Amino acid sequence: MSLVNHRITLAARPVGMPKPTDFAYGEELTFDHVGDAFLGYTQRGWLLDDGTPLHLERGFIRPGRDGAYELTLAHPLGLTEVAHGRLAGTSLTFDTAEGDVRRTATGMHVVALSRRYEFEGSTLRYSLDMTTDETAHTRHLEAELHRLT
Repeated sequence: MSLVNHRITLAARPVGMPKPTDFAYGEELTFDHVGDAFLGYTQRGWLLDDGTPLHLERGFIRPGRDGAYELTLAHPLGLTEVAHGRLAGTSLTFDTAEGDVRRTATGMHVVALSRRYEFEGSTLRYSLDMTTDETAHTRHLEAELHRLT
């Protein structure tokens, strides 16, 4: 399976329970082929009860060296993220290395991120692990999303 040779557009709205505080939220995750050798990537979340925005990140997935993939993201939390990953079957994983998460003077104190996406038919399961200045590398959130389009 090659990410760049297939048009992949997935949007979903799950009800999830992130940690440490449980609350119901909606989420939309889109992989969009724009006609070149990369995919556009957008993820946004909101509270289900009143629609308050929770999170947004945008960027690109592109082919790297030796069959690897690269993820570049911008976060409105004052962060940029560069991660390197691999596709194994239908599982795509990305990890940042030291210095791959950069922040503005007021940006969130994130040190490292690990992402895992598992595609199965019209279902996408993903998890995000995070290290901050104050916390060890731990599961930040996970969700199961279902294709809308």
